[in-house]
Amino acid sequence: MAETRTRKCPICGKPSAEAYKPFCSKRCADVDLNRWLTGSYVIPARDDEPVADASDDE
Repeated sequence: MAETRTRKCPICGKPSAEAYKPFCSKRCADVDLNRWLTGSYVIPARDDEPVADASDDE
């Protein structure tokens, strides 16, 4: 028999709801949106990485 797995909400850990996947509720979806809009989610970068320059292609 195949086991049906319910994904958990990435915000609170409750089972996700079909209407708000991958979240369990509108509240958790809004919490996630707020984190994106306020810059809480960032991709770390190093200051010593070289920056590509358009003149390098010539």
